[in-house]
Amino acid sequence: MDYAIVPTPIGRLLLVADADALLRIDFDGSWSYARIGPDWREGSPLLALAAAQLGEYFAGARREFELPLAPKGTAFQRRVWDELTRIPHGTAISYATLAQRIGSPRAVRAVGAANGRNPIPVVVPCHRVVGADGTLTGFGGGLPLKRWLLAHEGADLTVRQGPSQAVLPFQ
Repeated sequence: MDYAIVPTPIGRLLLVADADALLRIDFDGSWSYARIGPDWREGSPLLALAAAQLGEYFAGARREFELPLAPKGTAFQRRVWDELTRIPHGTAISYATLAQRIGSPRAVRAVGAANGRNPIPVVVPCHRVVGADGTLTGFGGGLPLKRWLLAHEGADLTVRQGPSQAVLPFQ
């Protein structure tokens, strides 16, 4: 395994890859140096590319990532994660819309669970999925970070009734 610790405006990110693809990104606070295996190697050309693209994203110069990805999960989870990459920058869709897009319109809860298990956040933009009424719902990095990412992308966030609720333009 290869790893890199990348400073970003949202905190340090732990990037993990094998020789061929990015496997996961962990938010600061959800990992520790103890989690890095003794046989892991720091850095690789792929991780340098991922760090550069993340830097461009946070600088506002990149809207889509061009990285080989290999998230570990079930076939259903991988279908959900693949569809997440098709949500355009700066927009949000509901879990129900995501379920429809993968051909499983009745699997809204399963889609939500798969979205919550996305191992490559930001690059696979699970933050672009919100509740049916536009409310911000669960996010591994926390709702303030989800709100920050959507605002960074220029999503129209109109706060209602509290800090965890927002109305977003839907597709």
